[in-house]
Amino acid sequence: MTGHGLSILRGVRRALGNFAARVYLTACALLLGWALLAASGESMAAVIPLFATIPTSLVLLLVLPEGTTMFLLSIVLGALINAVVIGWCVRTLRRGSNPGTAS
Repeated sequence: MTGHGLSILRGVRRALGNFAARVYLTACALLLGWALLAASGESMAAVIPLFATIPTSLVLLLVLPEGTTMFLLSIVLGALINAVVIGWCVRTLRRGSNPGTAS
């Protein structure tokens, strides 16, 4: 991998290592597990994890082809992308007025 690719992966790892991002991912995993257990027939339980991962999951839902697997993939990828954004925001806010320092 190139140096740029490694720095992106390092940034994602730092963002997902944040406590707020981990709590969000845990909540999304619990909601998805609950929805899979509660879904029977025409249940709307799958909408709850979809709402928890908005806006990314909705964009992915519109882009990906239809199907149950793609629906689950949009929720999982939406949760991961949102967790990275949450972790990045927390790191940026903690850095505060010292943008030159790495924390």
